[in-house]
Amino acid sequence: MSASLAPPPAAITDDVGNFFDAAGSFFDQLASIELVPLLLGMVLFVTYLSIRARAFFHVLRAAYPDERIEFRRIWGAYLAAYGFNNVVPARGGDVIKLFLTRSSVPGSTYPAVGAAFFVEAGFDVSVGGLILIFAFTQGVFPKPPDFAKLNAFDLSLFASHPQFTLFLLTVLGIATVVGFALLSARVKAFWARVRQGLTIAFDRRRYFREVWLVQLAGWGFRFAAFWCLLEAFHVGGSVKNVLLVLGVNAVAAAVPFTPGGAGVQQAFLVKVFAGTASGATVAAYSVGQQITIAVTSLAVGFAALVFIFRFRSFREVIQAGREAREQEKGAPAV
Repeated sequence: MSASLAPPPAAITDDVGNFFDAAGSFFDQLASIELVPLLLGMVLFVTYLSIRARAFFHVLRAAYPDERIEFRRIWGAYLAAYGFNNVVPARGGDVIKLFLTRSSVPGSTYPAVGAAFFVEAGFDVSVGGLILIFAFTQGVFPKPPDFAKLNAFDLSLFASHPQFTLFLLTVLGIATVVGFALLSARVKAFWARVRQGLTIAFDRRRYFREVWLVQLAGWGFRFAAFWCLLEAFHVGGSVKNVLLVLGVNAVAAAVPFTPGGAGVQQAFLVKVFAGTASGATVAAYSVGQQITIAVTSLAVGFAALVFIFRFRSFREVIQAGREAREQEKGAPAV
């Protein structure tokens, strides 16, 4: 089985190759970038992340109504995690977010905070699904069976081997169930904490008012941010183009094996905007918007670590998280 699933050696470097090929176009056209829409786009994008952080704050406040929670710390944890996710693969920043949030909410537990992460997914799935439906009906967005033809290793692997993909998902599901079973006597307490993190999801009116609508407002700023970025790189801002970009982001987020979906985004955007602008322009945009967002979010996230949490590096946060986890494991059960 391993021999049939192994991609050609060159395929493994497709994502990296896509990114650096587009990076060459980006630096070639650096002088032609419109700075005003670029800077405005970054302000709008940070605003979008801040609004998302507010929705997450509401989720935590519902789970711990009797605790005093500082929004600035939740905002800092959210921005730091997003920035870190843009430079490391497999959403490694979520570990930072888990620790920083746990340490910012008095009396909280890792299962409850981890469960709170998933409340945001309700909006992303509902709106993201509609955006993907729109994208697939425009005639320029690759269909899932065509993902294997794109020069993106992770997408090609899963699209070319659907049986392996189903097998992998099944194994992950079984592993999750076994992991819960191994918790033994702590299973009941574990699920009670998970339910606590999902408290706001059981109050449909409050969830809609304090999470879904807040996230919708945030997406308005995200929409405007990508419009500005499309203008900055001369691809052209329009409702259709922004929705196509959001569709690409949704696909890239589903296979987070490279930082920020690097490589996947480049392969998709070049295909999607092939008839809209020149190949060099689209390539420059594809990597330029990713670099700009990564640098901005990383800078803001690192500033949050330093000035809010008093950490001097992301590595220091991870180490502190490990130490806190070990102390928690060593503490007597209550």
